Amino acid sequence: MRVLVVEDDAKIAAFVVKGLEQAGFAVDHAADGEDGLHLALTEPYDAAVIDIMLPQRDGLSLIQELRQQQVQTPVIILSAKRSVDDRVRGLQTGGDDYLTKPFAFAELLARVQALIRRAGGGAAATHPTRLATGDLVLDLLTREVVRGGEKIDLQPREFALLEYLMRQAGRVVSKTMILEHIWDYSFDPQTNVVDVLICRLRNKVDRDFEVKMIQTIRGVGYVLKTS
Repeated sequence: MRVLVVEDDAKIAAFVVKGLEQAGFAVDHAADGEDGLHLALTEPYDAAVIDIMLPQRDGLSLIQELRQQQVQTPVIILSAKRSVDDRVRGLQTGGDDYLTKPFAFAELLARVQALIRRAGGGAAATHPTRLATGDLVLDLLTREVVRGGEKIDLQPREFALLEYLMRQAGRVVSKTMILEHIWDYSFDPQTNVVDVLICRLRNKVDRDFEVKMIQTIRGVGYVLKTS
């Protein structure tokens, strides 16, 4: 999953970016509203975390412009303003959630995950805290993965890839799509980092099971199927 963070406070930005990366997200950061708007209009994001008080362009006008441009990326607004009127204004502008500073990172993470779940749809059956495809279950809060009753230990990048495949279950995703969502910068599409990560994930998710869920569509990409 790929998240955009637009925050001009260097300490808060570093705190949020590091936490999201450790949780398995690919993260881009912009320190002002104009750069944030450019990224949000030109790059695909699963969610955005946007501060209200920003140089160049404030967060509310940024969000308003995104909605006018038909960009529906789910947005969490960060603000030191705590009044009900401020929260209402932020949500009416086009924000999907509102979190006041200071905040606990665990709460921000839970809210980001909730927004992505609500926006996701896809073929994977959803539960407030998990994704499930066939006998494969991924818990978003505990970070546990279980298939056929057996627990599977995954590294953060493997977990992020599996989450993305499960959210797109039944749909073919290309290497470029995976690179955009799992890494926070552009790789040469000819690189083999995706193949290596897919191989590692297959060894853990499919190797000991008769049904091989992670399938290769030659010349196109990969798809997660239950049969």
